[in-house]
Amino acid sequence: MTTRRHLLRGAVGTAALATVGAAGTGTGTGTAQAAQAAPLTPTVGTAGTASTALDIGILLYDGYSLLDPTGPAEILSRLPGATVTMIAQRRGPVLTDTRDVAVMADRCIADIDHLDVLLVPGAGNRGTVAAMENQELLRWIRRIDRHSQWTTSVCTGSLVLAAAGLLDGRQATTYWASADYLRTHYDVTYLPERYVRSGKIITAAGVSAGLDMALYLASLIAGDSTAKAIQLAVEYDPHPPFDAGNAAKADPELKQQALRLLAESQEVTPKR
Repeated sequence: MTTRRHLLRGAVGTAALATVGAAGTGTGTGTAQAAQAAPLTPTVGTAGTASTALDIGILLYDGYSLLDPTGPAEILSRLPGATVTMIAQRRGPVLTDTRDVAVMADRCIADIDHLDVLLVPGAGNRGTVAAMENQELLRWIRRIDRHSQWTTSVCTGSLVLAAAGLLDGRQATTYWASADYLRTHYDVTYLPERYVRSGKIITAAGVSAGLDMALYLASLIAGDSTAKAIQLAVEYDPHPPFDAGNAAKADPELKQQALRLLAESQEVTPKR
């Protein structure tokens, strides 16, 4: 019998490359999509900065990708009045997908009943599937989303939001190799963009797209001027040495190598 675990593995594995390539998936120009419902935005002062405290929580779960939570945290922690907290099912260090690095979760989900902003990162295949099947985690995400001002995801974090039922009937993006799984297993319209907004939910494409999404979110919360100042403060002006970051323009061989490198880096034995 074909299980969800098998299907997700196929979606992000080498065997799915031909299908992914034929579908023309990949990240787009970075434009946000129009919301179908009016978002719930915090109060913005006349100077373009948030006038009230902003409680931002970033969920960590075993096997997440390091830049997914830490990149947006670098941006969002610079917002005036913002407090960024790393949260997990249990307090303590949470290992990334490569098992080389851990980030400290200061609070556990049992202690958190409200967040203004929730961010759910993506992970490797193992971590994503485990999070999608973790009913305690999904219940908590749904509970937080009921009162959040913004609910966001990076990379395959959108699959976790979808598993929680938060993307039903919405537009969303995800990691390029997971796009087919998202659109065929959930009531979601996939858009190959760097980030996509649908109501109060903003999803980002793979890993590095979380930085773009965080800057966009910063502009919604505190205004363009503050978001631009944060971008300059962290000197985010990417000029990569290769034009190879868009799956829509990548050849099958490069896609295969990219996914193989990811898979190999995630198959090491635990080091802690």
